[in-house]
Amino acid sequence: MISRYSRPDMVAIWSPETKFRIWYEIEAHACDAQAALGVIPKENTAAVWKAKDVTFDVARIDEIEAVTKHDVIAFLTHLAEHIGADDARFVHQGMTSSDVLDTTLNVQLVRAADLLLSAMDRVLAALKTRAFEHKDTVRIGRSHGIHAEPTTMGLTFARFYAEMDRGRARLVAARAEIATGAISGAVGTFANIDPAVEEHVCAKMGLTPEPISTQVIPRDRHAMFFATLGVIASSIENIATEVRHMQRTEVLEAEEFFSKGQKGSSAMPHKRNPVLTENLTGLARLVRMSVLPALENVTLWHERDISHSSVERAIGPDTTVTLDFALHRLAGVIEKLVIYPDNMLANMNKFRGLVMSQRVLLALTQAGVSREDAYRLVQRNAMKVWEQGADFQTELLQDTEVTQALSETEIKEKFDLGYHTKHVDTIFARVFGQSA
Repeated sequence: MISRYSRPDMVAIWSPETKFRIWYEIEAHACDAQAALGVIPKENTAAVWKAKDVTFDVARIDEIEAVTKHDVIAFLTHLAEHIGADDARFVHQGMTSSDVLDTTLNVQLVRAADLLLSAMDRVLAALKTRAFEHKDTVRIGRSHGIHAEPTTMGLTFARFYAEMDRGRARLVAARAEIATGAISGAVGTFANIDPAVEEHVCAKMGLTPEPISTQVIPRDRHAMFFATLGVIASSIENIATEVRHMQRTEVLEAEEFFSKGQKGSSAMPHKRNPVLTENLTGLARLVRMSVLPALENVTLWHERDISHSSVERAIGPDTTVTLDFALHRLAGVIEKLVIYPDNMLANMNKFRGLVMSQRVLLALTQAGVSREDAYRLVQRNAMKVWEQGADFQTELLQDTEVTQALSETEIKEKFDLGYHTKHVDTIFARVFGQSA
């Protein structure tokens, strides 16, 4: 997590100040519940809440932890410095450190998910706008990087929209899965704390009680959360790679917006490089880097160990901050992406009608030619286009075996671009709804 690839709102979720504020709220709400059960005096709870406007001193907590070698104890010691040792003696009653740490982590992940969902909404809005803008802008579809058949730029944006929309649905599910809390005490048996305390704290913190915890919340939840972020990152890279290809000099069907005063190379003044989408490819790798450690965190010894802790201290902030930045960067790229329809058409016509080969193949088979012979006839003429720069339609019209099966009119009709775009509206309705 470095400032270059960070947005302040997401960074704030993971700041020590935010973490200690959440710790405090969990402890204070637990005191409320304990007082309601008659476990601790109500006046002690009132004293705890007097610290609600306190700005906890991170440096002081670090100083205490340097001695105690325990972060939660260091915080509780610092809290006692604010409210007095006598009033603080009932804080953390019946709780264990993981009750605070795990519940806080999940609060932070839920808040992070909300920011990520907002960022995804921006990406989706940009993709939808560009899809409708270029719904009928014809470009060549490619398979294996080679010209295949005509499609439209709108369909390209629409398929990325559908992919991101699936990612958003997965993130909603991952948010729900991670939104649990545990205030169940040592090894999760509630031996020293009533389950009502957990229910109260979770309700106040926007979580649901973990059905069964050990001394930690089960890490399969976190594995699912980070795996979902990894899939979203891969979708970002998928879009970024398409833009990078389109910006290649030999293609130039689209390019990232190049601002006034921007420089592309320290050595070559002519350069306009796809630096943002190349950056997104790298950021996607960083996000996916968290997935395997999150999966490995699922396996813990017995009721608890802390092998997961160091991992989560890193991947929690790093992954959410990076993905948040990447989503907003991607949205900006799409919003400002410069499209070149004339270049798209020129690229499609570069091989003189060759992309219509399947239509001719099918027409021949429908005219009674065997598929094997039809393929041979079409490929024979197609190779002349590849190797000699010939015109595909012209070659077909001069091939007597082809003209024995198809008339001149029938052959020429097979080169109509509109044939390939006749179902665009149907696809748009599937992606964006019938109102599209």
